Amino acid sequence: MSDISKMKNPYRPYPARLDKIKVETEDGNLKTFRIVLEEEADRKAWKHVAGQFAMLSLAGKGEIPIGIASSPTEEGHLLFTVNRAGVVTTALHNMREGDRIGVRGPLGNGFPVDSELKGKNIVIIAGGFAFTTLRATLIYMLRHRGDYGRITVIYGARTPGMLLYRDELEQWQAMDDVDMHVTIDREAPGWDGLVGFVPTIAGQVAPSPENAAALICGPPIMIKFTMPPLEEIGWTDDQVYLSLENRMKCGIGICGHCSVGPVYVCNDGPVFTRAQVQKLPVEY
Repeated sequence: MSDISKMKNPYRPYPARLDKIKVETEDGNLKTFRIVLEEEADRKAWKHVAGQFAMLSLAGKGEIPIGIASSPTEEGHLLFTVNRAGVVTTALHNMREGDRIGVRGPLGNGFPVDSELKGKNIVIIAGGFAFTTLRATLIYMLRHRGDYGRITVIYGARTPGMLLYRDELEQWQAMDDVDMHVTIDREAPGWDGLVGFVPTIAGQVAPSPENAAALICGPPIMIKFTMPPLEEIGWTDDQVYLSLENRMKCGIGICGHCSVGPVYVCNDGPVFTRAQVQKLPVEY
């Protein structure tokens, strides 16, 4: 969980600039923004864990919660992959390299990469643009490769052109110590990889639950249908980590917009074990 007491002001964004903008998908609705904090002191103070998020603020438009796509090991900049969906995200998509932006964070908790996950086999399962914080997690684990066992990645999108980080996907697929399974929903011209929905591929891969943990991010329907094939081969709720999103507004557990029963997704999450999620109201 983020330590709000260590922030200079939890409501005040760090001044930053857009260093580089990359279009990720063929429809142009997903872009990755490389952001650099303007003040050196702020860059040194920024410490995040893979799985956390930040609030991106645009003057006159508002702010939005976005998962941090860069690993803590990628120093000097932050990456955010943003889907164009509303007023703020559309305004962000219309910005240019060099434009200024505010970044408030890091916020929430991340995946326990330095505690519970150490020494375990890791299964990363992602669908669509939910791969962002799992990209950060995978990069971190590859940088500290000796701390983890077998790493299996199952990632899917609707079409080849909707896959994120395609250059990196090719690099990871060429690695001997990462078991990559990249899939698309339906056959597509020129595609010679896996075809099938992520839950189906997860069932086919059937990753062993022995001394293992699964990190899952994706649409709720994907998560729902991914669990049964995992349960059939012995995965338990306390072995599965989910990253939730729920109407986050202030980002620090004050406004209550993201409350679900007794928890605040922004402060107590966004990472929860499935065992924790099972105790929440039925909407989850």
